[in-house]
Amino acid sequence: MAHTEGRWTEAQPIVSLKDVRKSYGTVQVLNGISLDIMKGEVVCIIGPSGSGKSTLIRCINALADIQGGSIQVEGQEVHDAKLDKLALRKKIGMVFQQYNLFPHKTALQNVMMAPVKVLKENRVEVEKRARELIRKVRLEGKENSYPGELSGGQQQRVAIARSLAMRPDIMLFDEVTAALDPETVKEVLVTIKDLAAEGMTCILVTHEMGFAREVADHIYFTDKGVIVEHGPPETFFTNASDPRTRQFLSQVL
Repeated sequence: MAHTEGRWTEAQPIVSLKDVRKSYGTVQVLNGISLDIMKGEVVCIIGPSGSGKSTLIRCINALADIQGGSIQVEGQEVHDAKLDKLALRKKIGMVFQQYNLFPHKTALQNVMMAPVKVLKENRVEVEKRARELIRKVRLEGKENSYPGELSGGQQQRVAIARSLAMRPDIMLFDEVTAALDPETVKEVLVTIKDLAAEGMTCILVTHEMGFAREVADHIYFTDKGVIVEHGPPETFFTNASDPRTRQFLSQVL
């Protein structure tokens, strides 16, 4: 359904993909992906390495272009040449596997940077919000620590706070625990769970199956660039119908 600019309502999907195709050279990475996500939903995308999961969420916020199909966020075509990419980046926060924090800036400065520099917001108000966000990700007392003084899990939570500082409507998480030690994985997942509980629309590429089962409203299993199967966790994990899904789950559970 095509939505005209500014006419999006919460009764419509906040993110809508229709027959999305993406290739790198001769390699077809996404081969006709369609899915709808409603506001406030938590969606987990799982699948083997190289199945197109990360490319899929990079296409949602136009970090990667597409060769066919359509991606709409709040009724706007993401890959429309006329779309203001900055406006899109304000709507969609993204947290990557690598934290990409500025090493010479403190946690607080990292969180404040984009609203001040990019959005030109009032520094005093941004600092107040940044301190609240650092508290929210359970890092109170670390405001003046530099990334090198923080654990991987703490750095990843600063990265989440930094994304939230732009006040996005949607958060994308790309394998955010993949580079972490097992003991720090939990603290990052708890932070994401808090966001989900507050009603943030979250799209996660993850291999943490227990977490997906616990927080997701809907799970999509991708393989070779297509969605093989999807459903709510209770049926997906106990009653998968496609043999590829069953084989994958038998390897990871």
